[in-house]
Amino acid sequence: MAGLFITGTDTGCGKTEVTLGLMHRLQQQGKQVVGMKPIASGAADSDQGLCNEDALRIQAQASLELPYQQVNPFVFQPAIAPHLAALQAGKSIDIAEIVDGYQSLSEEAEHVLVEGVGGWHVPLGEQDTLADLARALELPVVMVVGMRLGCLNHALMTTECMLNAGVSFAGWVANQVEPEMSAREENLATLRTWLPAPCLGEIPYLEETNPEVVAGYLSDALCDLTGLSVDPCVQD
Repeated sequence: MAGLFITGTDTGCGKTEVTLGLMHRLQQQGKQVVGMKPIASGAADSDQGLCNEDALRIQAQASLELPYQQVNPFVFQPAIAPHLAALQAGKSIDIAEIVDGYQSLSEEAEHVLVEGVGGWHVPLGEQDTLADLARALELPVVMVVGMRLGCLNHALMTTECMLNAGVSFAGWVANQVEPEMSAREENLATLRTWLPAPCLGEIPYLEETNPEVVAGYLSDALCDLTGLSVDPCVQD
């Protein structure tokens, strides 16, 4: 079994698109792969119960037919911070339950990709943040950088927090989220210089996205990372 944890510099940076693209890329190589979005806020009623659109896409992309609950065990209707949505629902987000769910999936598929929620330090409860979940899963982390004004600060701060948390920083993907970005190439060059991990893909702004298109912009090295258990960019 091998897996990755996909995080991002903020909300709306393209974590789901990268997750789906990597799932497709691995499937093209004949791999059996499933995805997990353990926490999602912003959902609507469906024939499977309360469902999040991104989680449904991950469920549909999987090599195995999985019940929605396995893909997205903690789902909340309002599109607000997950700890606030959980509070409104009278529930709590249990990291141990998510880890158990991940381990169950890892027994069924060759590769399990886990997509985070929001940014690195989004609260999950009174004390836990997404960082605590990433540490508990013990997976190499790929950071999706939403390429827009402010991305340098967001990427560098997220990286510092990841390294301080002691997780394995496997690499990053640049995803342009706005049609026009001033000094895009200069920003990319700065990220390549300052980030202590390789760039694993550059995705241009896309009017419409699908896993096959996104997969074409991802480096082969990103697929290779699914076999890693440790990474040299981890801080003791």
